[in-house]
Amino acid sequence: MKYSELILILLEHGCEFHHHASRHDIWINRDGKKFPVPRHGAKEVSTPTLNSILKQAGIK
Repeated sequence: MKYSELILILLEHGCEFHHHASRHDIWINRDGKKFPVPRHGAKEVSTPTLNSILKQAGIK
């Protein structure tokens, strides 16, 4: 999955962008918990990283 597709999924599930860090963006899930999302540009997000982000976002 591409980074841009991941961002759309996060937005659809009520997550909000919080701020930019050095190499990651910090997002907030519906429960108010912050989680990092690496900036990959047009590259694919690896499956383990994708699963971890979705879990922290409360989607999976």
